[in-house]
Amino acid sequence: MEYHFTLKYQISHGVDGGDDIAERLGGGGCDDALLGLGQPGRIALNFSRKAKSAELALLSALEDVRKALPEAVLIEAAPDYVGLSDVADSVGVSRQNLRKLMLQHHPSFPAPVHEGKAVMWHLADLLTWLREKMAYQV
Repeated sequence: MEYHFTLKYQISHGVDGGDDIAERLGGGGCDDALLGLGQPGRIALNFSRKAKSAELALLSALEDVRKALPEAVLIEAAPDYVGLSDVADSVGVSRQNLRKLMLQHHPSFPAPVHEGKAVMWHLADLLTWLREKMAYQV
């Protein structure tokens, strides 16, 4: 599956500029990202990455950027779209358990941001709901 997300970084002023950054990222495995250089000292990378899960797509992109630009500091990752399996893995329950909670607590369960073959939620919404409504330690 292909996942789309944006990683924003603060970069040191010693970096040589857009061409140098693009070359380093392209050679470092980030050739599936569109580079944005709109603000001085910042870059945005809009990824379209193929992976078995959203988590693997994000983790591999973070690692590739770290190798290509070790001086870059991650300041934002967006959007925070996840499926039930992604959240279940991160909080240590089964996908079936999380789906059961969704069905039993439908009125208060966060609304998905995308419905289709894959249903997606904002990670922050699900984690907040699990913490506040279900007393999960997240």
